[in-house]
Amino acid sequence: MNTIFQKYALFPHLNVYENIAFGMRLKRRGEKEIRQTVQEMLAMVNLTGYAHRGIGQLSGGQQQRVAIARALANEPKVLLLDEPLGALDLKLRKDMQAELKKIQQCTGITFVFVTHDQEEALSMSDTVVVMDGGVIQQIGSPTDIYNEPKNAFVADFIGESNILDGIMLEDYSVKFAGHSFRCLDGGFGRNTPVDVVIRPEDIKVVEPDSTRIVGDVTAVTFKGVHYEIIVDVAGFKWMIQSTECRQVGDHIGLALTPNDIHVMHKSEYSGVFGDYSTFSDEMEEDITASEEANVREEGDGNEI
Repeated sequence: MNTIFQKYALFPHLNVYENIAFGMRLKRRGEKEIRQTVQEMLAMVNLTGYAHRGIGQLSGGQQQRVAIARALANEPKVLLLDEPLGALDLKLRKDMQAELKKIQQCTGITFVFVTHDQEEALSMSDTVVVMDGGVIQQIGSPTDIYNEPKNAFVADFIGESNILDGIMLEDYSVKFAGHSFRCLDGGFGRNTPVDVVIRPEDIKVVEPDSTRIVGDVTAVTFKGVHYEIIVDVAGFKWMIQSTECRQVGDHIGLALTPNDIHVMHKSEYSGVFGDYSTFSDEMEEDITASEEANVREEGDGNEI
């Protein structure tokens, strides 16, 4: 097994050729074999002609490709990549994602790719393993992980999700947000508490008098391809991703089809994830701690 580190860990006193050759020299390979392998690796990562460059003369993307070449030169059965794209800008990151996929398919080596970027995990993987605190929550294809999350943690971590408390009335019928809806899920039993997941891109914005879920727009962010709209529905902040722009203060309706509703069993993560009052658990904790501190100070008679 070889590793590609987040900060590459290249040897600054060695040039590109010697960095790639380092592992083979430790294994006491012959110079002819080393020379041939280094040239093959340079060609694979599109750095032919860079053999005698210093590491300090390379861009971040080029350094990352040297790290890949060095790791592959010893022909490992498994290659562990520890967030190797974290230091790159967005466009270069996209290019390197495609490059890594091509290299993996060319070599047939198993890549274990560690990332906190959900889009990266979905776009690059054949199999996704979602973990929390070292415990596996779900293993599956990117499509399965996204469309059929096992619990609220997976639903929240992979992509954006509106996660609501619900009651499974019976097979294919679930109640949430004060109304009952048809869905495609069954096998939960009657009147069973469940978590309901609705992806923002599945919600259609309609006139408020044409649907049962209505709310007021509290924030709108332009994302290029779509608008990210936060809607307050009876105190619960929904996220909607729509190509139609809405203004803060607009009163709108939210329309759903049975295919848009995904039902999950309750878990230890139920109630932890949910609406979009904030976008991260860390920020939520900071706000809660701040509010608690304010309450304590008010109780002491101090002005805030």
